[in-house]
Amino acid sequence: MPRSLVFAFVAAVLAAFALAVTQSQAKAAGTLLSQGRTATASSTENGGTPASAAVDGNTGTRWSSAAADPQWLQVDLGSTADLTQVTLNWETAYAKAYQIQTSANGTTWTSVYSTTTGAGGNETLTVNGSGRYVRIYTTQRATQYGVSLWEFQVYGNTGTGTGTCSTTNAALNKTATASSTENAGTPASAAVDGNTGTRWSSAAADPQWLQVDLGSSQNICGVQLSWEAAYAKAYQIQVSANGTTWTNAYSTTTGPGATELITLTGTGRYVRVYGTQRATQYGYSLWEFQIFTGGSGGNGGTTNGGTTGGTTTPPPDGATLLSYNKPATSSTYQNANSCTGCTPAKAFDEDPATRWATSDTNGWVDPGWIAVDLGATAHITKVVLQWDPAYAVAYQIQTSPDGSNWTPIYSTTTGKGFKETLNVDGNGRYVRMYGTARSNGYGYSLWTFDVYGTGGNPTAPPALPPNPGNPEHLVWSDEFNGAAGTKPDTAKWTQDVGGGQNGELEYYTNGNNTTMDGAGNLVIEARKETVEGHQYTSGRINTSDHFNFTYGHVEARIKVSGTQGLWPAFWMLGSNFKTGTPWPNSGEIDIMEHVGKVADSVYSTLHAPAYNGGNGYGSPYTLAGSDFASDFHTYAVDWDSSHMTFSVDGHAFFTADKATVESTRGPWVYDHPFYIILNNAVGGDWPGAPDASTVFPQRMLVDYVRVSQ
Repeated sequence: MPRSLVFAFVAAVLAAFALAVTQSQAKAAGTLLSQGRTATASSTENGGTPASAAVDGNTGTRWSSAAADPQWLQVDLGSTADLTQVTLNWETAYAKAYQIQTSANGTTWTSVYSTTTGAGGNETLTVNGSGRYVRIYTTQRATQYGVSLWEFQVYGNTGTGTGTCSTTNAALNKTATASSTENAGTPASAAVDGNTGTRWSSAAADPQWLQVDLGSSQNICGVQLSWEAAYAKAYQIQVSANGTTWTNAYSTTTGPGATELITLTGTGRYVRVYGTQRATQYGYSLWEFQIFTGGSGGNGGTTNGGTTGGTTTPPPDGATLLSYNKPATSSTYQNANSCTGCTPAKAFDEDPATRWATSDTNGWVDPGWIAVDLGATAHITKVVLQWDPAYAVAYQIQTSPDGSNWTPIYSTTTGKGFKETLNVDGNGRYVRMYGTARSNGYGYSLWTFDVYGTGGNPTAPPALPPNPGNPEHLVWSDEFNGAAGTKPDTAKWTQDVGGGQNGELEYYTNGNNTTMDGAGNLVIEARKETVEGHQYTSGRINTSDHFNFTYGHVEARIKVSGTQGLWPAFWMLGSNFKTGTPWPNSGEIDIMEHVGKVADSVYSTLHAPAYNGGNGYGSPYTLAGSDFASDFHTYAVDWDSSHMTFSVDGHAFFTADKATVESTRGPWVYDHPFYIILNNAVGGDWPGAPDASTVFPQRMLVDYVRVSQ
């Protein structure tokens, strides 16, 4: 399948991309809520550094304050939200001491995070609070200048329901106590501080317990235990109204250790883990004890805690999407070269990978326009434009009762492109974007033109797939436990036979290079041998004919091949590729790629029509001086309707947030089924050809592949 990652610049910028290992985020950070919202500040350094620049999604613009303490920057989220994370992207002038505060009214503030040792750079803070307004309140600058933020990002979830298990950790920074501690360096509080580098550990005796005071009685629907090596084999999760009388909500005698995400139901102010049998001679030790609330309450039983998808998310004012699949017209449209069939209807089909563009023969002029017939008179309250790079700097949103006489309801001369969400107020059956100044020498082009409001004659768009459950459950796997020499299970995998893409040099055989080793591994072996005019052979298998899915936790334990010219990969391709949607419109999710010439790095990357190949959206994971080919590592992605988080050996290192991608790179094309691919390529545009240092044969070993939802 196509996999174009022409990273000619990788060697030059690798050092700049090298990442420190960050703590694993077992739960999703939530949705980016702050981008494009109204922001205000205590002061600004000058007219070029306004408060709005810190919430515009552009890391090239910034807010900076006057050179004095204290200072603050606040954002109005538009409605009350449950907050899970705040990300600070500091300019050099950062704050050493500051608080993250929330408010219901923008006047009375509650602190949800505080530090006097701010590090500057990029800080990702786990928080637990709610409010419509969020601010950073700085009290000590680290330099003689003011404070300055490239970006202030607030994540969370708007609206809560008693029927859904929240992804917010209710135990974070709450009061914790324990039956004992091993020493002063392992207190109870270390298990609820959001830091997976600190832990609670007990004395080496049974029983032992750790309890958390949530501050008020709540419905408990799940817990997550992140064990150190000294874990509990037998334990109970208990709830209490008073911290004295306890009720069992969960019990096991076969605890597996590592990370356990447990679904349960219970009601109480206090929650504790009560260990009765240690798995080792040491005490009990927890890196983190997370508690999740919501659900229906009660004690005992289970609930899946899952969330489900729906139609295209309406604005919080309850407006309806009115424009889906409605008749569309435009000044011109393109039907050639790189944009065949780019008719106006493509802007209203809710397919983020199709677009309208003005004609490349007579449409690269001003003005240019696209209009939609809503079918009946409507009250229009919101318009969302997802622009291609050929966007409008100056344009109007206009309405009309008859498609002939137009009234402007929005006008700008500073259009920024990418995704623009416009609050408007107008009436009409017809709505159009009327562009009067182009951003470049091309025409106008929109991936999506969504009109929201009331009235009209709306057609409901297709429902989004359901998000993964909470907790997730294994839905598909292959452990590769076949006898030595046997080929992959044909009920799970299809062989991709033939030559590769992207300048690859191998011929993928029909199973000769993909066999079990009898020790629980699949071996994909690259060899130097001539077949079908190719100097090398290898293997590539996929699940397209057997297993296609949307969202979930996808992981594989792999020992990659190495040396110059090798390119092993674990990735996914949009299933619609098999039914005629071309790459990269189908979307591609590269969970892991490794090139032999860069031994100490692996790469996770997304590809879509607006960002692909060498311009793909992703990041490397680097362990300086190591060689990923020397051992097995676990590569994974957690994927849902709002984000993807990539990890190596449980260390989350890159999150692609849907809202951020749409506002800085282009459409998010990942809300549909994908299938899994494993291959071990030789040569290609990125790794280059083998040379005298290359060793053959090269074996890529796959211990397992698993998908949970």
